[in-house]
Amino acid sequence: MTDADPSPVDHEWSVIESVTEYETGWYTGGYDLVELPDGQTKRYYWAELPAAVVVVAVVDDPTTLGLSDTARAVTLSAESPPDPTDRSLVMVEQFRPTIRELCYELPAGIVEDGEGYAEAGARELEEEVGLVPGSIELLESFWCSTGVLRHRRGIVWAEGFTRGERKLDGSEFLDVVTVPVPDALTIARNDSANDATIEGLLLAEADGFL
Repeated sequence: MTDADPSPVDHEWSVIESVTEYETGWYTGGYDLVELPDGQTKRYYWAELPAAVVVVAVVDDPTTLGLSDTARAVTLSAESPPDPTDRSLVMVEQFRPTIRELCYELPAGIVEDGEGYAEAGARELEEEVGLVPGSIELLESFWCSTGVLRHRRGIVWAEGFTRGERKLDGSEFLDVVTVPVPDALTIARNDSANDATIEGLLLAEADGFL
């Protein structure tokens, strides 16, 4: 780019046309034909999804909430079984057909119409895990995979739990696991790593919650 060329920052990036090519009920896909700073045009393909929420939930003692009866404790050391009364992160274990891998993940789900991130996070935590948070707050919200997605994600921190009613969707097959807090980030970074889980734990750690 020469001094006479327009700056990408100053360029308007005009959308000449925006085309929706398909709708699945889960997401919408299409492309925008965009004018580039040098005058050329290019199609930028996108998939548009509803916003999602990811829940970071740490329980001081899973036995007091009955989680030790319904959840499997996971630790890095096979020789030292985890103490069920340790301060533990609540996760779910589920198979992801898209990548054909079994993953440890933070509870998460779609933000439904009329919900904020905190409200959606509380609902998802009860549905997937069976815990009702006494308080829940948004740590951060951001755009995801901006090269191809129109999709926002919110990370929430939940605490002060009581038992609720676990109610999975018809297509959800997942198990609840508890992970000692010192092991949580390492386990989240093992194969198969999940971006939302790593983001959630890093943000919670940076804000002093872990």
